[in-house]
Amino acid sequence: MSFVKSKLKAARESIGHKNFSAARDAARQVLEYEPENYTAHVFLGLSLLNLGETDESEQVYRRAASLSPDQILAWQGLSQLYEKIDNPQRLLDTLKTIAQLHQKADDPIKTAETLQKIIDITRSLGDKKQVPFYHVLSGLDPPDPTNPTATAIFHVQSTVHNELPVLEEIVALIEAQETSFMEKEFESRRTRLNAGSLKEVRNEIGREIWAESQLPALYNRISNHPGSTDDLRRGTESKLLRYKVNYLHALPLTEKYQMQKHELSKEIDELIRGIILLKIPDELAWTLYVEEQDCEAMADYDYSVMKQLIEVLPNSVLAEAFQCYYEYISEGLSEQGNEGEEDEEKASKHGEDPFDGIMNVFARAQGSLTVSRIVGEVYLNEEDYQNASNVAKTALELLQKVEQESGKKLRKTQVGLQSILASALTNLFPPKHHQRASCILHEALSISPENIRCLISQAYILRTAQDWIPAAQLYQKIVELLPGDLEDGLEAKEDQAWCHWQATQELSDIEKMKDVLDDLKNLDGRSHNAARCLWRIGKCYWDLDGIQREEAYSFFIASLKQDSSFAPAFTSLGFFYADVASPSDPVRASKCFQKAFELDPRENLAARKLAEGFAEDREWDLVEVVARRTIEGEGGISPDSAPSVVEFIPTNSWAWKAVGLVEMNRENYLPAIQAFQNVLRAEPEDYLSWSRLGEAYAKAGRQAAAIKALHHALELDPQNWLCSFLIAELKSKTGLCQEAIYIFEELLTQRPDELSVIVALAQAHFALGQTQLQGGFQIRAEASFLDAIEAAMLILERYPGFRGVSWKIISDAALQLCLRTKFHNDSRVAKLSSALHLLLSKEHKTDSRSPFAIESSGPNALLSISIQACHLRVALNQSSNVARGAAWYDLAIGLKTWCTRVPDVGLDTKSGVIEAMTNALKEEPTNELYWSTYGNVQFSDHPKVAQHAYIKALELHPKDVATWTNLGLLYYHHGDLELANEALYRAQVVDPDYPLAWLGQALVAAGNGHEFDAYSLLTHAITLTPNLPDIDAEYGIRAFYESKLSKRRTEDEADPIPCFFALDRYCSRRPDDPLELHLFALICERIGHIDLAISSVERCISILEAAYEESENSVVERQYTIASTTLGRVLLSVGQHERSLESFQTSLGLLAGNEDGEEVTEEADHGRETILLRVQAHLGLALAHFMLRDYSSSLTSSQAALSIAGDDLALKAQIMILLTQTLWALGTDEMKETAKAQLLEYIAVDSENIAAINALAGMGILTEDENLIDAALSEVLSLSVDQRQELDIHRDVDYLVVQHHLSKGMINDALSVAQKEVFLEPGKVEPRIRLANLMIQSKEQRATLSLLSDAVSTSVRDDLSSVAAALRLHSVALCSPSAPTLNLRKSLREIQRAIMLRPFHLKSWQALAYIRSCMGQ
Repeated sequence: MSFVKSKLKAARESIGHKNFSAARDAARQVLEYEPENYTAHVFLGLSLLNLGETDESEQVYRRAASLSPDQILAWQGLSQLYEKIDNPQRLLDTLKTIAQLHQKADDPIKTAETLQKIIDITRSLGDKKQVPFYHVLSGLDPPDPTNPTATAIFHVQSTVHNELPVLEEIVALIEAQETSFMEKEFESRRTRLNAGSLKEVRNEIGREIWAESQLPALYNRISNHPGSTDDLRRGTESKLLRYKVNYLHALPLTEKYQMQKHELSKEIDELIRGIILLKIPDELAWTLYVEEQDCEAMADYDYSVMKQLIEVLPNSVLAEAFQCYYEYISEGLSEQGNEGEEDEEKASKHGEDPFDGIMNVFARAQGSLTVSRIVGEVYLNEEDYQNASNVAKTALELLQKVEQESGKKLRKTQVGLQSILASALTNLFPPKHHQRASCILHEALSISPENIRCLISQAYILRTAQDWIPAAQLYQKIVELLPGDLEDGLEAKEDQAWCHWQATQELSDIEKMKDVLDDLKNLDGRSHNAARCLWRIGKCYWDLDGIQREEAYSFFIASLKQDSSFAPAFTSLGFFYADVASPSDPVRASKCFQKAFELDPRENLAARKLAEGFAEDREWDLVEVVARRTIEGEGGISPDSAPSVVEFIPTNSWAWKAVGLVEMNRENYLPAIQAFQNVLRAEPEDYLSWSRLGEAYAKAGRQAAAIKALHHALELDPQNWLCSFLIAELKSKTGLCQEAIYIFEELLTQRPDELSVIVALAQAHFALGQTQLQGGFQIRAEASFLDAIEAAMLILERYPGFRGVSWKIISDAALQLCLRTKFHNDSRVAKLSSALHLLLSKEHKTDSRSPFAIESSGPNALLSISIQACHLRVALNQSSNVARGAAWYDLAIGLKTWCTRVPDVGLDTKSGVIEAMTNALKEEPTNELYWSTYGNVQFSDHPKVAQHAYIKALELHPKDVATWTNLGLLYYHHGDLELANEALYRAQVVDPDYPLAWLGQALVAAGNGHEFDAYSLLTHAITLTPNLPDIDAEYGIRAFYESKLSKRRTEDEADPIPCFFALDRYCSRRPDDPLELHLFALICERIGHIDLAISSVERCISILEAAYEESENSVVERQYTIASTTLGRVLLSVGQHERSLESFQTSLGLLAGNEDGEEVTEEADHGRETILLRVQAHLGLALAHFMLRDYSSSLTSSQAALSIAGDDLALKAQIMILLTQTLWALGTDEMKETAKAQLLEYIAVDSENIAAINALAGMGILTEDENLIDAALSEVLSLSVDQRQELDIHRDVDYLVVQHHLSKGMINDALSVAQKEVFLEPGKVEPRIRLANLMIQSKEQRATLSLLSDAVSTSVRDDLSSVAAALRLHSVALCSPSAPTLNLRKSLREIQRAIMLRPFHLKSWQALAYIRSCMGQ
């Protein structure tokens, strides 16, 4: 015990000497001996704190506090620690504990000191905390204001004994906390889903805060505190007002908050009344008071209050607005009396114009309802109706906002604003907005039936609509409401008499207007009203059956004397000078109309008279000016802006018609369409406007809308043939040529001599022919072109002056017809050719020695006619550059066609093509088609010129797909494949459905060695329209080449059907092309159309024979030889053996120069071809003789074939295999043995010929000759794996071995062979498919699924057949009648995918049937 005391004493002394290390050591020694010693913990904590070890010091102090919580030393140490490390929050908590300990000890001084620290820290943190020490602190003595430094707790004493500073402090803390809470919650909630607008979010948070806030009570306590100063009280009342206003605005106008909102509004009104009564300069209170005044008119605002506002808040926007407004209406700011001079001085302070002052205020306070109302009143008084209506609409929106926020219904203010809006709309381009104004007036008058402004507007609407009696009754009501009024009342009296006169023509109405006139003459500044009254009296006399028009004239003159700018008087004078004056004075009448229209564009009668006069004088520009200004006057388009669709019924449809016609002539079709639409709103039965609208639609490219409009016009006027004509023309342009022809023919029955109909009919026939030609309907196209020629000849017969148009149609149709090599209706073609020959002979003498002399018949006859017609057109169209350029262009096309059709054409003709195109370009150098065609002409001979022409064409029309394609083909033709690919790609971007671009891409792909890509591109190209013969031919060649490629066993043969259709279409268009006829015959042979193959190859032979007789070309001879061989083979297949012998003998006769092993004199490739042809011919002879039972001849031919093959083992093997297969096919044992012997002899010579080995092994399998099988396969099976795979590319040996094992029932052996094949080539799909086939037969479905799991996911483009086969097997393995539904569905999806990849694969369809049977479908 003495040890502890001594150490604690030593520690205390060390702390007193600032030796904190020694104190620490001593304290630790005590704790080692007595771990729960409180004093040692305090000393240790203090030492550690001074040594800077704050973390350990805090732990020690906390330990000490836990040992003895009621002792204060540890807590004081913690407060020192937290103060040192600047941790205010923990310091605050510690001080609260210390204050509580002082409270328990009943020590007010210490408690006050600690509390003072808590308040200081809390104030620095800006937080509001309740301090529950008042009952202790109340024991403090009152403060001594004369000696505030006598104690250290003066502030606490003042706080305890004076409530006002405490209240102010609490208010400040609560205000800060509420503001902080508002901002934090707003940032948190505004990003939530369905949070609403920012204002709604703030109102929602505000309702939560202000509903529970203590601020209103605290504000009241401060205001009512006897120690509050006036400034404090005024500031607090201002805060209370704003607080309640914010809360009121945050409450929604719903039933839930209705009572609360009403009570709060009453409290706010009471506060505002006090502020107004005391004239306190609180702008919010004055603004709320003025904004919520419910006044129907501006005069209803309390002038004395507004005067106080101007005095109290002279710089506020409301004060400035009322100040300027009262100045604007010339009303003093104060009452009459002694203050007049003072008011005049105040008014003079505003040096600016009152109107400008109001506008300046409005620019600063556009959210103010009252300011907006003042501005609306001013605009209405200034007759600026557009701005008045805009401001009134804005003010009504602000009114809704004020009503929503205040919870009050300001019906009178609503009526006042609606009266401004309705009056503005009534006078803004009447009667454009009268419908809207009527709705507004109906609502306003239902609230205030005697509102003068609304009644005047309603009567004006009725007067404008010429509803005279109701208008007169309304004006009478206004007169009764305003007796003796010299403003609105007097004008209403005049209007009542005028409207009543229009309805009844009673003379008493004239007297009433004269009485009004007398009153107006006695008033200053009413000259305009007097002029109007005089004019109306004059109109009354004018309408009295025309008997007092001279008297009316005097009133019109008197009206103009009163007001020389009164436009209606000038209009009436114009009619007087035009219709009544004797003699009539049209010049003066026109001047009067011009003056009236100049003064007021709404003088519609004057405007129309002016327009009619200008139209008679052919002054179309002036007609347009008048029409546009008239439209502007009725609220339509402005003369300097583009017209817009006006959603009202115009009153001057004639002006819109004029504008529509002018815009059509200027090719501004959209404005013209809008103009005619406006006409039809006013006159929906005007067929002429419907017709013009349809024409405008058509020229704007909107054919469907044009046809609809024209049909409507035709319904209104069925006899209008022009509408039918336009409809037919549109149908022709949209591709409905047949329908157009029906309409034209019907029109010709009604108007047989109408030139335009005949021309349009001819053009429609020609367009129909082109459409049919593109669709592949050759015979129909021929008939259509002939119909076009007949219609053109009818024009020549009836209208010789229009020969240029006729010969254009004839030349175009003849050029299209000449492209056919054979006609369906030869007699009709010959008849028309003869007739055209006679017509051309009459036009100019044709030189029979000319290269273009017209033949009697055939395609060249029509081509000659086309060329001669183009020559004639060049001579006929001397006055038109465009027509002459088109004639030269067509001539160039005709000559170019002649060069391709006629052999040995002269140089003059070739140069004529270039000359014609050059002349066409001279006539029209900006025609991109001419430049592109010029490039085509120079395509082969001058590539640089052609390139320049194409580029020039692209400069004129960058999106011409034909030019891009031609440029690409030019690059391809001259070997630049990269540029060709780029140009063709641009063509495909411009038009992805242009077939020639795809053909060009296929050629480029082939040139780059991408044969499969070329084939794919051509496959797509033949599906596009128009179907081009060249594409069909190229596709046929590529497809045939693709079908000749060797295929894997699991891969299907290329489908020849698309190739068949493509070549059939080509041969129908070009039936005299021997090469494609021969190719078509080969395709027909492949798909089994033998008869069609025979007819095609026979036609090919006849064409080649004729060509050889004419030219004796060796190439033609070789083609004839190949075709004869093909014919022999095809005839042999159908049993026509004698004819087959003739064909093969013909082929051998043509190849006789190379018999008996003579050397081949041709080049190597040609010699190889000759050998193949001779071998094929001898084999064909051998087969034909064999079938005719001439065995010796058959043997001789076979030996000849073997002899010709010589040392060519590959060819010899094919001959031998074919010979042995033939022998085997005879079926006798003797022939089969002969076949085996022949193959054994050959294999002895060529032991690595897999084809021969396979044939021999196949024979052994069929005859079950094990020795023969071993003999055939032993040598191959003994080779190494690499050698076998090199020789047996398609793995035929393995296939035969598997089939041999299967035929013996040795399934396991077959599986072993197939598995070995998979092991040797694990990356290939075909071995897996063969093994999977065997596994399915062995019912090993699970192994099959594992084997094919990778194969079914293969997506290699070149291996679709293997993928399809793998999918088929996988789906079958996955499916069984007892399989789960999930497996069945997956199986169905896989087999459907397999069918999609190879739809012509029979086994896939069989598998689909099996799977559906398992699914029970």
